[in-house]
Amino acid sequence: MDTTPPPWIDEELTPIPAGRVRRLLEKPRSQWSVPDMVRLVQEQGVRTIALMHVGSDGSLKTLDFTPRSQEHLRDVLTAGERADGSSLFPDMGIQPGASDIVLRPRISSAFFDPFSPYPTLAFLCEHQGRDGQPLPQSPDTIVRRAFERLKKETGVELLAHGEVEYFLGKHRGESDVYGRDDRGYHATAPFVFGQTLRREAMAILTEIGVHVKYGHSEVGYIEAQEDDDCIWEQHEIELSLRPLPDAAEAVVITQWVLRNLAHIHGMPCSFDPILRAGHAGSGMHFHLSPYRDRTHLGAIGENGELSLEARWLIGGLTTMGGALMAFGNRSADSFVRLSQGKEAPSSITWGRYNRHALVRLPIQVTDQEGRAVTPPTIEFRLPDGSVQPYLLLAGVAQAMLHGRTLDNLDEILASTDAARLQGEGGGAKVPHDFGEVAQAVRHYEEALEEGGVFPKGLIRAMLSTWSEEKEMEARR
Repeated sequence: MDTTPPPWIDEELTPIPAGRVRRLLEKPRSQWSVPDMVRLVQEQGVRTIALMHVGSDGSLKTLDFTPRSQEHLRDVLTAGERADGSSLFPDMGIQPGASDIVLRPRISSAFFDPFSPYPTLAFLCEHQGRDGQPLPQSPDTIVRRAFERLKKETGVELLAHGEVEYFLGKHRGESDVYGRDDRGYHATAPFVFGQTLRREAMAILTEIGVHVKYGHSEVGYIEAQEDDDCIWEQHEIELSLRPLPDAAEAVVITQWVLRNLAHIHGMPCSFDPILRAGHAGSGMHFHLSPYRDRTHLGAIGENGELSLEARWLIGGLTTMGGALMAFGNRSADSFVRLSQGKEAPSSITWGRYNRHALVRLPIQVTDQEGRAVTPPTIEFRLPDGSVQPYLLLAGVAQAMLHGRTLDNLDEILASTDAARLQGEGGGAKVPHDFGEVAQAVRHYEEALEEGGVFPKGLIRAMLSTWSEEKEMEARR
């Protein structure tokens, strides 16, 4: 088993390079304090404080301040500020008549906004209700409760990282020397035009404090056509394992950075599941690593069979995967991507190395002595670029706990084994429209609400609003 220290312990190591705030403070995030931030604001000439947070749509929001005094700055950093919860979470049951919430900054999340023309120090916030407790409807609260519930009941800290796939576009020119349809994997300049932007994004993310594993161009290159002179090329930034709440946060920040850079460079940027029918689309695969006692447990135990924790996770994902599409596959184009079968799962299966499976067990990289240099992971390949990562990863944790309760777990794992099903039609199909997803959500509503993670009634409220939106989308 891999005994690599947990990813967040790497603050004890010497980073090369560290994020900017850490370099300036010369201490790890866990030790940052309000007085540190006050000093930083003074020394760096900070003019704006940005309280950033994530709404129910999964995108970053901002509330800005210009501190008038040290006292004003301390008040903002310690108490935060009120906001309208019904506007931030319109589909999650918060009524306008009682919608006041509080944004409370997390000091350990501080980073300099790389896109602000004025020195701006940003903080990610949690949402609190009028009672001063974490707001039950907040996606941030939901994923944190799911993470803590799993840890409390099993001793497992579930880590995750996303593969952020995206498309960049440009108009065709006479000097273009780019590739061919669906042939862009690991291409380098001058055969891709987005390499500079991708590398810039990776550097900015490191400065912010987001842990990046690697980046590369992806397979989904789309040539210009007679009626559309836009060349689209696909890239990926793969992040590093973090606890579920941090992993969700990292995905949202990465998308924010990429959108900002694309805007600056004058390029369209898309996370849509499909840009053009018949071509590879953008997934948002998540790698998962159950972690306990400073050990990545991995998928395969010492006997060569699935580990106990992997059985829970795989069983839960193959059972509840259709319901999790409500959070991970939120566009009509999600179903187009899945139906094409281009390295996207169309059936409910799991398997080693199998890129068509819903759950894949990737190969593990080792050095010449056989030592694992990266943690073993379990890859969930169903979600795509329309994902709400907070709710999806909360659902993954709930699915793992549900898998732990299944009396027929052996039967489920056997009936969804891709290797076993190769000659038997490939197994049950994933939902192919919004109605089937909604049906799966209703079936597993209690499992999602278990332990108070998704508040009672929230799933129903989301489904009601969601169904109306999807009907309108389908008619368009």
